Amino acid sequence: MGVTVNGVAVDTGGFPSAEAAAAHELLRQRAVALGLAAEGGRREEAERAIERLLEREVAVPEPGEAECRRYYDAHPEEFASGELAFARHILFQVTPGTPVPALRARAESVLAELAQDPSRFEALARELSNCPSGQHGGNLGQLGRGDTVPEFEQPLFNGAYTGVYPQLVKTRFGFHILAVDRRAPGRRVPFEAVRGRIAERMRGRTQQTALAQYVTLLAGQAEIRGADLAAAATPLVQ
Repeated sequence: MGVTVNGVAVDTGGFPSAEAAAAHELLRQRAVALGLAAEGGRREEAERAIERLLEREVAVPEPGEAECRRYYDAHPEEFASGELAFARHILFQVTPGTPVPALRARAESVLAELAQDPSRFEALARELSNCPSGQHGGNLGQLGRGDTVPEFEQPLFNGAYTGVYPQLVKTRFGFHILAVDRRAPGRRVPFEAVRGRIAERMRGRTQQTALAQYVTLLAGQAEIRGADLAAAATPLVQ
């Protein structure tokens, strides 16, 4: 079944979901109703009209000093400079044609084995790892933030633990068993140096929430078929 908004058929091509396409059409129709766009106009004109609509109707409050300070105090790990972790890993690489469920099961089995006997990490890395570091027992040396892909960095610096990480780490390369041997704490960056970055992050989150609420309000006044905006936590729009 296709997607329609107030009887208008929606082309879902180029959108991440039916909900995103329906939300975009809702906004376009609202822009037309307010005289910000002409019915039947080109896609580029509709996009500009939607931008004007959101500027006009979706208020995004600027985060204040106190809000930014609370975020800074609540997330000290995000604002450390020079933090290092001395780590090892065992990579179970995913390549074209790899039976992923079987590979994951094998990695989970090895992780369970290491949870019982961490001393076998080096031997198993030499035997099983698909990374060149396997020849050195999986040793990656010292790593700082930004040295690895984000999906590996997050668990690497997620807390102050040492030893074998209790879950597999999934990255674009495959499944990793991660171990941290020791850490060198970093220096906390002063609030004044990251105030702008925090404000931008908080503004983006607030904007997404306000936009989702606005789309939900429009959806409650519209007839939508083929997409459930009420069930979509954050209907994406372009």
